Amino acid sequence: MTMSAPGYVPRLIDQHLETLFDQLPALLVVGPRATGKTTTARRLARSVIRLDVPAQAAAYRFDADAALRRAEKPVLLDEWQEVPEVMGAVRRAVDEDPRPGRFLLTGSARARRNSDAWSGIGRVVNVRMYGLTVREQTGALTTPGFLERLAAGDLAAFPSVPNPPDLGEYVDLALLGGFPEAVLRLTGPGRDAWLEGYVDQLVTRDAEALAGRRDPVLLRRYFEALSLNTAGTATDKTLYDAAGITRDTAGAYERLLTDLFVFEALPAWSSNRISRLVKASKRYITDPSLVAAALRLDGAGVLADGDLLGRLIDTFVLAQLRPEAELSPLRPRSFHLRDKEGRHEVDLLVELAGGGVLAIEAKATASPSTADAQHLIWLRDRLGDRFRAGAVLHTGPLPFQLEDRIVALPICSIWGDRSVLQSPLAEGTKGNGGLWRRGLRGQKAF
Repeated sequence: MTMSAPGYVPRLIDQHLETLFDQLPALLVVGPRATGKTTTARRLARSVIRLDVPAQAAAYRFDADAALRRAEKPVLLDEWQEVPEVMGAVRRAVDEDPRPGRFLLTGSARARRNSDAWSGIGRVVNVRMYGLTVREQTGALTTPGFLERLAAGDLAAFPSVPNPPDLGEYVDLALLGGFPEAVLRLTGPGRDAWLEGYVDQLVTRDAEALAGRRDPVLLRRYFEALSLNTAGTATDKTLYDAAGITRDTAGAYERLLTDLFVFEALPAWSSNRISRLVKASKRYITDPSLVAAALRLDGAGVLADGDLLGRLIDTFVLAQLRPEAELSPLRPRSFHLRDKEGRHEVDLLVELAGGGVLAIEAKATASPSTADAQHLIWLRDRLGDRFRAGAVLHTGPLPFQLEDRIVALPICSIWGDRSVLQSPLAEGTKGNGGLWRRGLRGQKAF
């Protein structure tokens, strides 16, 4: 039975969670801090134990099995990694009684590396959750997923959007990000302070809690270097030199930020039909608002820097598609593609369960042409029938056909037929990037 709190904003993951919980005894919902995991999971629980609150965690530290037996089921164990012993207790409880719908766990970090906590494999199923998408902000949850519509190969699935955003408004949406508190409740200076505080906590308390003592100044520098190079394939040396740290320290920081779900390395795609492809991953900050907060950017600063503008739009597009891909019935896997000469690259290559391929380019242009689709055309011609469809996502108003199996689509096609700028949830967001830039005038990505 789902119990919604007043004012709850429905999420893409809701139905998926309910379906799984009807069949499985224990679910672990993971994702970045403050993306709504607890609020969403609470709807399925009768009792909630906050393990980041010492008074509530004490009994579970002392005897997790006994405390778990006393909890009213279904029980939500929030921030489980604060008391890693609880995972073993859940495993044992599931072994004794495998009935579905009993245990929910949430976590904003992977378990500590030196933890003896049992992984939960076979008893606890992981479900990943991300920040609010624009589709969720507008309430357009009944629209079929973007990847499903693109794979169908029908331009009619992407009708024109009334009053679509322009380039500046797409930048505003990127700076707004997907953290529910910042998106739904805060504006202007309050939102700026919240996002900058998030980065501060990330490089201090969150990092220390997960990995022990880390130098917050150096970690911040590395996070800023990653932010300047989001949606890019900068070399490891470029990044660790920019941050003034060693290769080993950079590797440790990157693993730490991955464990906190704020950084993602998008792997390179490989194919025996195409030779000489790079193997390096493409690095992303998972929420574009953190890029802005780390670099103290506002909309004017982004628009004045063409390189950073392209990176932010790419990061924003992936932030919209990532949650959909996680839930898609097409069971997609996401990659990027780039050849070693740098002559051809595709921002996002999606490999479907049956072997078909979707390819997506994000462009900060309002009038895309076949020149903007040249890499998609190249990929289509090499993959033949395996190439299902390609899309150039742009900042203009209209969808149209570019080539065989390749279309140009406004970025807002991702969330369907409603403009976020008309959504009551987004009141006050238009023109309100709200972040400011300091010390980066004229600076380019490394």
